[in-house]
Amino acid sequence: MARFSLSILALLGFTIGYAQFPNVLISTSNSPEEVSIAINPKNTNQIVAGANLNNMYRSNDAGATWTVGTLACSAYGVWGDPVVIWDTANACYYMHLSNPPSGPGNSWIDRIVVQKSGNFGQTYTTCVGVGKNGTKAQDKQWMVVNPTNNEIHMSWTQFDDYGSALATDSSLIMYSKSSDGGTTWTSPYRLSFYAGDCIDEDATVEGATPAIGPLGEVYVAWASKNGLMFQKSTNAGVTWLPLEQPITSTPGGWDYTIPGVQRCNGLPFTVCDLSNGPNKGTIYVNWSDQRNGILDTDIWLVKSTDNGATWSLPKRVNDDPPGKQQFMSHMTIDQVTGYLYVLFYDRRNYTTGNNTDVYLAVSKDGGNSFVNYQINANVFSPNASFFFGDYISVSAHNNVIRPIWMQMTNTGALSVWTSLVNPIILGLEDAKKDNLSILNAQPNPFKTETSVEFSLQDKTNLTVQLMDVTGKLINEPITNRDFMKGNHKLEINAQQLNLKQGLYFLVIYGDIKCKHVKLVVE
Repeated sequence: MARFSLSILALLGFTIGYAQFPNVLISTSNSPEEVSIAINPKNTNQIVAGANLNNMYRSNDAGATWTVGTLACSAYGVWGDPVVIWDTANACYYMHLSNPPSGPGNSWIDRIVVQKSGNFGQTYTTCVGVGKNGTKAQDKQWMVVNPTNNEIHMSWTQFDDYGSALATDSSLIMYSKSSDGGTTWTSPYRLSFYAGDCIDEDATVEGATPAIGPLGEVYVAWASKNGLMFQKSTNAGVTWLPLEQPITSTPGGWDYTIPGVQRCNGLPFTVCDLSNGPNKGTIYVNWSDQRNGILDTDIWLVKSTDNGATWSLPKRVNDDPPGKQQFMSHMTIDQVTGYLYVLFYDRRNYTTGNNTDVYLAVSKDGGNSFVNYQINANVFSPNASFFFGDYISVSAHNNVIRPIWMQMTNTGALSVWTSLVNPIILGLEDAKKDNLSILNAQPNPFKTETSVEFSLQDKTNLTVQLMDVTGKLINEPITNRDFMKGNHKLEINAQQLNLKQGLYFLVIYGDIKCKHVKLVVE
């Protein structure tokens, strides 16, 4: 029997409701909605985020606490559609639409604005306009960074006249790139041969998101009246296919109705696996649609293993029985592990009404299967009088996973949240023999003392660690110790340690598959 006492750090700075993962309230200020989040791949404690219209957030402790501010650009203004990314030179970017001051040559959303920060989002020292074409509207941009050369690739929609129903007005997918850290950009290039209308509905071409391939290929997918379309460049955006290629249909269209939500889109998101795992080079596209009926919106994924020449059949990402609403998804890939993460709103737990949860679907096998996890602590019911925007967001790097979403507070205000997703709970460990069974933890919750019982099928070398809800190591009471076959008990005596209320994970691993038990301190 191993007996030890553990000193457990207090869980400060976030709301905890004993959900699967603790939730952090980022902000309720300035009516935040339509969110974006990005983890710094060089320092995963540093996270930046943004929300409509001009809200900016940053965390220096992996999302446990946040600094809140607002963004400004005197030359071009700020008009929402925030997208945040990091480059390979430790700079972060906040891209958005424009609302320039009145004057000759200026008009509402007449360019995409790129702002750059070299001090972790404290200040943004540049404000560059991209894509201006007279009074045409430049809208719904997205970016990706090539990790081998730090080039930034951007795609977006150009409207001749936003909202116009005239047959003479059209929408196009445009592209530009920067090779000097966002200072200058190439002349916009038309990616879509086939134009859409300008109504900002199903017949509009919209939602273009780029991805980088292992050899510097640039892939872009978007939504149209004919379903999802695909373009690619094999020479870093210099030349493209003469015509976009169809990926799959989107029955019911990408602009659909969800009760309680003012506007809801199923626009696609595109990623490509750059890891050294077995799925390197695979392109993934995620979206949502109502092919199964207006009361059964679902989240979907297709993939290509041949550079976009052919695509798989759609894979349903949400793993609940048919008949409930899942909507407004976003996808990312951990480029260290190759794991996929899809974030979406979900109503599977309710028979009536508009009560909504937030789910994260995880695939460790190249999108062949997904496991769904509820990540919100408090259910909410959206109000159609509040605009939620068109997307939520999730970022992941080296098993650090941080989602961001909007929900209504109890007082009827908009709020922005994240969840401290613990990779241990998601089972993100190497496949090893399943030699360990955790039998019991009693009492649990506890105030002063508990015991964790486990069983081994063979003699095994084990390490035991205590982690907080972010996956950070707090204590390692056992390191590389041999345990004999049979039952064992780890006694935790914390009577004299003045433990704070919170949720922790006792993790056991070694020559076996990692296992954990949740411990709740009352």
